[in-house]
Parts: sequence; structure tokens; C-alpha cells
Amino acid sequence: MTFNPTFLHSNENHKNSVFDADDICERLELPPLLEKRLKQEWTLQEVLLDKEDLQRKYRSVKFTECAVDLLYSFTNCSGLDLIFGLNELLRTSGNSWDSSNARTLLQYCESKQYSMSWELGNEPNSYEKKAGIRVDGYQLGQDFVQLRKILQESKLYNNTGLYGPDISQPRDHRKDLLEGFLESGAEAIDACTWHHYYVNGRDTSLEDFLDPEVLNTLALKTQEVMETIELTSPGKKVWLGETSSAYGGGAKGLSDTFVAGFMWLDKLGLGAKLGLDVLIRQVLIGSGTYHLVDENLDPLPDYWLSVLYKRLVGPEVLSIEAFSILGKTKRVRVYLHCTNKKSTSYKSGAVTLFALNLSKGPARISVPVTISNSTAEAFVLQSEQPGEEGLYSKSVKLNGEVLKMVDERTLPSLQGTPLPAGEYLRLPGYSFAFYVLSEAQALACR
Repeated sequence: MTFNPTFLHSNENHKNSVFDADDICERLELPPLLEKRLKQEWTLQEVLLDKEDLQRKYRSVKFTECAVDLLYSFTNCSGLDLIFGLNELLRTSGNSWDSSNARTLLQYCESKQYSMSWELGNEPNSYEKKAGIRVDGYQLGQDFVQLRKILQESKLYNNTGLYGPDISQPRDHRKDLLEGFLESGAEAIDACTWHHYYVNGRDTSLEDFLDPEVLNTLALKTQEVMETIELTSPGKKVWLGETSSAYGGGAKGLSDTFVAGFMWLDKLGLGAKLGLDVLIRQVLIGSGTYHLVDENLDPLPDYWLSVLYKRLVGPEVLSIEAFSILGKTKRVRVYLHCTNKKSTSYKSGAVTLFALNLSKGPARISVPVTISNSTAEAFVLQSEQPGEEGLYSKSVKLNGEVLKMVDERTLPSLQGTPLPAGEYLRLPGYSFAFYVLSEAQALACR
């Protein structure tokens, strides 16, 4: 993709052009006819993208100031951070990155005072296969150094975030690419990004989505990446810059259903435990079947799960393990964090325990002695339908009530169910849940 402005801008001409967030967000509303048209166009666009991917022939796409304005308005009004991925496939005759188009885009964004961060390229290990362009790791790092220098020339972006290289999960040749990148470009980036998917969406099964061994592969891949980074750039933050259940656009009939939540919630818990600072979900809406909202913009199960996670779970990771009377259990997976202090009104020292039950039978979780005297608030998510058939459902129940939007703009209240202080928490079969223990008085959470 390339930025194709309809007219040139200068910072001098737009020095008083500041994005009025409150005014824009108050007035921002999609007319019904335009919304209908966009939905129809997206259906056609999805078919076109799938065809391109199948034929390995990709169009050159151009975008204007209008697309940038709409994108920034959407993310800003939604309370999201915008990280814009620049086109790394624009090359000079010497095979270094041609930054001229990026400079034009940066100039426009600065003239509008758009607060945003940046990436350069996506999955560089696929450039040769998809675009016939080979960029080795060392050159990739030099390209990022060039971008950092350009950002430092900007009054607005001289201290902005830059993330990369967004490499696919490690295999031998990809490790070489990452090593070369870090050798030349580690100092240019604020966090090192890589991508992870559990399975191939074209040949996976329901059983894979519930298999503890499949879920554990995240730990193996993360360890490989972190060892490589630690050797070259100790202490560098590590992000999952793109992740979901299955690569290849997701798994049809699985990645957008209730069962996908087991992979997603476990990845959030295990990723934090492993030291990944940020996980960026593929995708809110778009091609494939791993999106969070459907073609009518209605929330899918992973959307509700994500909202609850953001509301209830803080960044501080606490130690916890799941054991059965026979030893360490595989089918019940538990994680413990401080409760999110920013978006909740729970007491200081509160903790959130979240758990997954990969079995069809119910489980009983014994709460650690140190927090067993606390009352709890339960947020139990189950499929709308019982049993294995319900795993394919696109509807989810919170504490027995099916979750639906109140109207086009309003989420339901997402209330928990109070539980008395006690020794056990009950987790139904094929379910996942959050338990907020508000009187835990955990020292790490105060």
C-alpha cells in the first residue's frame, strides 16, 4: 500500500490544525446507507482478498488523506492506540528502503497532529514468496534505523514508539532473520514484535482447540524468541505483534466460535506469565474467520471475552498452579493477576483468578489459603448451547444470560455474580471464567 495524497501539505500551512477529539467523536456517526454500502463492499473485498491469496498475485493499493483521517478518528474515538504499518516493500535500486512515500505520510499526519506509533513492514520472512523481494535481517535492521532517524527529525514523532520486525513464529531461517535484524536494528525499536498462531486453519480440528499440548506450544515458541533477543539485546521488551488461533485466515467454523475462546484466554494468561508485554489480536474485523465482530458488526464470543479481560485483569502477574489429587492437571488451566486498578472500583489488593475448563465435566477449584477468606465475584462464560455442540456456537452466556448489545452503541452491563467466601470455586464443563477476589489484600496489588 502507498499513500497517494490528493494535494500536498506543509507543516507551516497546517500549524494550527489540531485534531479536536471531543468534537469529532461527538459528531461521528455512520449514516445507515453508507454503513449498508460498506458492509456490501466488504463482502466483495473479502472474496477478492481470498482470490489474491490463492493465486499469489497481489494488487498495489493506494490510499488518500481521507482514509488516514477515518482510521485515526475510529481509533481515537474508540480509545485505541494506533500503530501504523509503513510499506517496507518500496525499495531503492540498492535494495534499501525507499522512505519517500513514508515521509509524505508522516508530514501529513504531523500537520494534523495525529498521535500515533509506527511499524515498518509485516512478516519479512514472506517478502520473497509473496512479492519476489529478498531482504536479509541485517538490511531490515538498517531500514528501521533509517525510519528512526526520520522520526527523530519530527517535532511530534521524535519520541514516538517504533515496533518491529513482526516476524513469523520461529523456524530455523526465521531465527537467522531475527538475529540479523537485532544486530543492526535493535536500538531503533522500542519493542521486538513477532507473530504466533497455534495451528494451520486449513487442516485443524475441534480437538486441537481443546488440546493442552497445542496450547503449550506457545511457551516453546516464546522461549525460542526470547533467547534470541536476550543474546543480542538484553532487556528489550517483547510483543506478540499479531496473533490468533489459526494461521491462513483462521479455521472455518472454529476461529469465530465459542471454542476459540480457550486458545485466546489461555494465550492471554500464558503470554503474560512468560513475560510478553503486549498481545495484539488478529483481527477486529476483516478477511478470514478469526475476527472479533461479524459482517453485521455484531460481537462474536472472543469480543466479549476480550472486554471482560480488559476490565478485570491487571498487568501484574501472580504465581499460581493447578493441581488435581493425581498431580498437575492439564485440562483445567488457571492464572492469577492483580485486578485492573484503572477500569474497576474494586478494593486495593484485589486479585482476579481466571480459569479454563477444557473438559466436558465440571471442575472444582480450591482457592489458595492466602485469599480464601475473600468474597468473590464470578463472571462465568459458557456457550449458549450445552455440551460439545455448543462449542461451535457464535453466542455466549455470562452467568446464564446470553450477551447481546443493548443497541448499536451500548454494551450490556456485564455484571458478575457475588459468591460467599469459601474454599472452592466451581467451573462448569467447557467454560472459562473470571473470579474477582476483592478482599484478597495481596501485597503486590496494593
